[in-house]
Amino acid sequence: MEGLLDWDDMRIFLATARGESLSAAGRTLRLDPATVGRRVARLEAGMGAPLFAKSPQGYALTGAGERLMRHAEAAEQAMQAAAEAVSGGEEGLSGQVRIGAPDGCANFVLPQVCARLSEENPDLDLQVVALPRVVNLSKREADMAVAVSAPTAGRLAVQKITDYHLHLAATRDYLAARPPVTSLSDLRDHRITGYIPDMVFDRELDYLADLGIERVHLASNSVAVQFQWLRQGAGLGIVHDFALSSAPDLVRVLPEAVSLTRAFYLVRHADDRRLTRMTRLAQALADEIRREVARLEGRN
Repeated sequence: MEGLLDWDDMRIFLATARGESLSAAGRTLRLDPATVGRRVARLEAGMGAPLFAKSPQGYALTGAGERLMRHAEAAEQAMQAAAEAVSGGEEGLSGQVRIGAPDGCANFVLPQVCARLSEENPDLDLQVVALPRVVNLSKREADMAVAVSAPTAGRLAVQKITDYHLHLAATRDYLAARPPVTSLSDLRDHRITGYIPDMVFDRELDYLADLGIERVHLASNSVAVQFQWLRQGAGLGIVHDFALSSAPDLVRVLPEAVSLTRAFYLVRHADDRRLTRMTRLAQALADEIRREVARLEGRN
């Protein structure tokens, strides 16, 4: 290739590789997809090799594209580090950061956490992506993510944030109108709410299977939907302790027999540890989540 690679071309290449389509890249970059396509074609012509295999399913990296991807991501990290160095490392956090999280954490913990971080750092813009699945950091769906298990694959930095707890719960009215629950075997006489069994995206969330419950009468891949069913008195289900404070109508059922402990982990790109701003934000986010979970669970 004649000349040097242009950083703007690298941004377009990265967005296309991560979004796997011209339209997704266009949304990320706020460019017309046709413009993205022309820039990709120009880059490929300049490189003298196809970077993407195009199909109706989207754009997939070729071998040449995968090799360029490693260098493009390194260049991205260098540009971010340069911007951070020029900014002088102000005491406050700044910039735009997208946080992915399972919807239980996103609905009941992150709103308060992000509001406090925003109040303390006026130049910081936070975006929360609530997904009932594992957030794909390699495609830059988020800059960092809260997960319910520690990933073991990929170039990722992982730190445990805190344990959290869950119990079986229902409304007082529901319990009063139904047969008493004195043991796990009594649950067969009750409506159960929970995850859609084949959409449980992490083994740590398969609570009902651990209890030997096979039938889920009301199922959703969303914790928020399950929570609303319980608040409406639709049945029994597993609830995060940190959510119970927002629903005084819910009470724990068989708290001794059904007491679950899980953990939140903060996951981010391994290379982001080189960026002081991202490291400081990760630590602040982890500290705030730890404090908020403890507060909501009544451990403060």
